[in-house]
Amino acid sequence: MTTRLSPGDSAPDFSLPTDGEAPVKLKDLRGKKVIVYFYPAAMTPGCTKQACDFTDSLSSLEKAGYTVVGISPDKPEKLAKFRERDGLTITLASDADKSVMTSYGAFGEKKLYGKVVQGVIRSTIVVDEKGKVELAQYNVKATGHVAKLKRDLGLDD
Repeated sequence: MTTRLSPGDSAPDFSLPTDGEAPVKLKDLRGKKVIVYFYPAAMTPGCTKQACDFTDSLSSLEKAGYTVVGISPDKPEKLAKFRERDGLTITLASDADKSVMTSYGAFGEKKLYGKVVQGVIRSTIVVDEKGKVELAQYNVKATGHVAKLKRDLGLDD
């Protein structure tokens, strides 16, 4: 059974390669609020919708003090293609061995078309300025999730 994070838990630190030059490190983001979201695969319809929604909302999220990091098991090269193809402006990170996903409770058993499989659990974890979990949402829907998250954070535009 996958252990899920709850508000008040310490967010596990990570350092992951991105589609750019430098890796993204959670400890380097201390002092900022961070939305860490986990998605199964770049360039698939649901994941594209979610990444585009985060990109479209990025300026209002940044204005409210949030940084967005999207994490998938895709290699950095695929993430670079994803960014270019869809004009994404959020940080995309690669967790090829799924260790960060596992530590966040975002990898494990899930139902897919009625079958139980091992995979990425579409999840969003909001980490506060001190590295504590502020909000943990699991099994989120790709479509409409960013709007719901903004409402949950009290960020209605």
